[in-house]
Amino acid sequence: GAGGARDGPPRFATLLGAAALGFGGYHLLPDARKSEAQFAIFSALSPLFRLTDAETAHNIGIELLARGVAPLEMRSDDERLRVTLWNDNTKNAGVTFPNPVGLAAGFDKDAKAFPALLGSGFGFVEIGSVTPKPQPGNPKPRVFRLPEHNAVINRYGFNSEGHEPAELRLRAYREAGNPTQYEARREKKNAGGADASSSDASFSPPLGVNLGKNKLTPEALAYEDYVEGVRLLGAHADYLVVNVSSPNTPGLRDLQSKQFLEKLMRKVREARDSLPDGRRPPVLLKIAPDLTERDVRDVASAARKAKVDGIIVSNTTIERPDGVRAHAHGGEAGGLSGAPLMDASTEMLRLVYSATGGAIPLVGCGGVSDGKDAYRKIRAGASLVQLYTAFAYQGPGMLPKMKKELLECLDKDGFASVREAVGADHRERRK
Repeated sequence: GAGGARDGPPRFATLLGAAALGFGGYHLLPDARKSEAQFAIFSALSPLFRLTDAETAHNIGIELLARGVAPLEMRSDDERLRVTLWNDNTKNAGVTFPNPVGLAAGFDKDAKAFPALLGSGFGFVEIGSVTPKPQPGNPKPRVFRLPEHNAVINRYGFNSEGHEPAELRLRAYREAGNPTQYEARREKKNAGGADASSSDASFSPPLGVNLGKNKLTPEALAYEDYVEGVRLLGAHADYLVVNVSSPNTPGLRDLQSKQFLEKLMRKVREARDSLPDGRRPPVLLKIAPDLTERDVRDVASAARKAKVDGIIVSNTTIERPDGVRAHAHGGEAGGLSGAPLMDASTEMLRLVYSATGGAIPLVGCGGVSDGKDAYRKIRAGASLVQLYTAFAYQGPGMLPKMKKELLECLDKDGFASVREAVGADHRERRK
């Protein structure tokens, strides 16, 4: 179960369920049917969010989720969907994901909504990007829907309440009995329990923390912002992300260049390695889809040299495919996300997998809207996938169907697990 995301007072979803199914009948349903009813209701409600502008809808969504208004997934994920990463040596038992479908950063920027999101069936949730000091981001309007393309253009510009409020919320969540997987294992060991292996299904889905830099921090000192994030928030994270790829912070993408990246990631890793109590959350790098093949080789070599634990491929794109360019909002500045990004970001993922020889776990992000898309990313080299725009359009009702489709894809190709399918396209090409 998703730990604390499931406990506490009866969820708002339960009330909705009761209302929808005629007084009291809801409580007689078995858990699986309760979940089914809740997801059905949320699927029916999600179009209401389109009645208001994109940013207002996003904020209302966050406020509702912060109050626990979300479907509660009580059905366990199929074992075949489970992914365990970074359990390569004795010191680190790794991180276990109940399923490979995660929510990308940028949705829950200030760590207000993640408990409800973890409870709604995601395999993991990433909060942020969080910057050290609070900053307002760019002037509004700064988010534009392109519904005909299942796409969004945003130029939020790292609007963030800053490290401190995020740290307080994350700490409160952890102290309320929702330890990181690392902590949960340590507690179990100290209590004299059998060595809690990473196959222990009772772990909550992992929570990632995505770090950004303040707009006014000069590039030469950018590493200080990320290091500060590691020091302050690292203890609460199952994994950390260094985001050097938002197109909306001037100069940020320059940090992807070889000389910057190696120093940056080395500094971040040193900060991570000096966290107290032996905590070593994996550090991932999030890159842009708009890199040349040469850039990709540079990033891959810097990532290997700096011993980066994973790479998220990719952020939003500044490119505008023809159809998008013709749209009324197509000319808006900012990062394009959603369906039009699927092909380019998956191609990019393929390149990164080849350039790293499959040695670094990759997270496929960009344009994923169903189980088939997720499967395409996995075959191209992703151990995990993330979505955002499709979730903004479809709401949490999409998750059960997506996981079912992913299982059907695995079955059809004869894979016994997600893990077996990772990078399958590359192996077939070599045959």
